[in-house]
Amino acid sequence: MGKVVHFEIHVSDMEQAKKFYGEVFGWTFEDWSEYAGMPYFGATTGNSDEMGINGALMQRQGPPPEPNQALNGSVCTMGIADYDSTEAKILENGGKVALPKYALPGMAWQGYYLDPEGNIFGIHQPDQNAK
Repeated sequence: MGKVVHFEIHVSDMEQAKKFYGEVFGWTFEDWSEYAGMPYFGATTGNSDEMGINGALMQRQGPPPEPNQALNGSVCTMGIADYDSTEAKILENGGKVALPKYALPGMAWQGYYLDPEGNIFGIHQPDQNAK
């Protein structure tokens, strides 16, 4: 099977991106630039005993996404415990709402945001009472 084992988020301002994902989601970073031959920071996204994958922030090699363009890539969705406080952190750290919070009835709260680089990502809070 082709299980996803790593992700990469392309960024223009590495320090801004590390600060955003560190502040909002608590990710930590390790400089792997020497191995990649470009600015490249491995991202640890949680404890190894939790479900999920780790990834990286890598230096963008072309122009950033245009505002309001259709999605043309993959979207990472992060599992979170408290939707409203996570949304507040996103907005406080320069993120913007792309698609507001909505219910996946009987399953979860979901929404999509833009990071300060213009990349879209989702957040997902399990909640059987969502409606």
